[in-house]
Amino acid sequence: MTLKALFLHGTVVIDGFLLSSLGEGALAAMGLAAALGGIVLGVIFAFSHAMQIRTAQAFGGGDQVFLKSVLASGLAVSLSIGIIGVALILIWGGTLIAALAPSQEIADQAQTYLSIFTIVILGEAIGQCIASFFNGCSRSKLPLYGYLLSVPINVLSSIALIHGLWGFPELGVAGAALGSAVAITVQTLFWSILLLRTNGHLRRVAGWHHTTFLLTVKRHLRFALPIAATFVSATLSTHVCSLIYAKMALNDFAALTLIAPWNLLAGQVAMQWTQATGILVAQLLGKRTPEAVLDRFLSQAWKGAFVAAGVVACVFLAMCLSLNWIYPELEAETRAILFGFLPILLIIQFPRATNAICGNTLRAAGDTVYVMHIFVWSQWAFRVPATALFVLYFDLSAFWILSLFLWEEVLKFPAFHRRLWRGDWKRSDVAA
Repeated sequence: MTLKALFLHGTVVIDGFLLSSLGEGALAAMGLAAALGGIVLGVIFAFSHAMQIRTAQAFGGGDQVFLKSVLASGLAVSLSIGIIGVALILIWGGTLIAALAPSQEIADQAQTYLSIFTIVILGEAIGQCIASFFNGCSRSKLPLYGYLLSVPINVLSSIALIHGLWGFPELGVAGAALGSAVAITVQTLFWSILLLRTNGHLRRVAGWHHTTFLLTVKRHLRFALPIAATFVSATLSTHVCSLIYAKMALNDFAALTLIAPWNLLAGQVAMQWTQATGILVAQLLGKRTPEAVLDRFLSQAWKGAFVAAGVVACVFLAMCLSLNWIYPELEAETRAILFGFLPILLIIQFPRATNAICGNTLRAAGDTVYVMHIFVWSQWAFRVPATALFVLYFDLSAFWILSLFLWEEVLKFPAFHRRLWRGDWKRSDVAA
């Protein structure tokens, strides 16, 4: 799961690198189009996270009707989101791009990129649902195989179509979008074939988990919406804070911008460990595992989370000690600000990991609304207004702005751990 996540986020970096040779205009066009398409993809990814937990509950219980119902309803929801998102892009995407683009040339390139990118959205709507189903069934290698196949295809086809190599037309920015579309199409077809080979028998299973397909989809949505809302809220709050950062001094803003991708990539080690813990807890609850066994498993998983947090902390330590080598062109002041982040980056990994263990365990038990409230309130009642206050009123440095992420984890700590230690989650009827 960790390797798959690194491939997923690394693909965006690769596309930007391949287009960088065409100049800032091409990068701006891709960034503008990807920002609009990324909103729809973000919602799809949010629902796919709920899908893997619901699948794990069904897989753990061994109920084939439940498993078929989760797969069918998850695909229906995900594909509906993709279709609605593509429709909105086709109707209003051009207007938004025209309003946001700095020039007509960039707007035209972005519009072409976004039109082709709709294929990626529809492919991911199906593919991410299947990948989450595999994760929930403890077949996490299968999604990874899909990325091992699609990433080289993406790179080679994008290079060929951007620059017109090996007899292909030179399409520029549109070539990058078409390369991604080809790769995602191959990846989705590959996962679909694997799904038919591993779970094709589900087509012959009669009945639905909640009487009818419509009721089954409604129950799936009731479970998934709080989880999806949590992820969407996190994305929106991060974007709002990024807009506020733009009011800071240039070096502070640059340092906060540079640390964001490091947080995203390095944090996958601990994040995927805690998500895998949630999947396994959901499977154990589906099997109605005795409470003592659940306690032993979670205790071991918790220790692993601390090890994963330690690994991430070591990555940041190495990064901060190598700033002169990694970013030699940066001003000395910006590198000094980045190095000053080190205490926060070392400390925050541990409360973040233990909070994530609690959150994913409670989600696995169906306590999704409570987890959503913790995230939403800590983001919108604390971090976003505190960021605005620190930047716009007190004019504090980047160190204090980044420290708000640590204080947010401290704020969530008692709410998460009190709920988990109460123990109600161990008696949840996840098949209900």
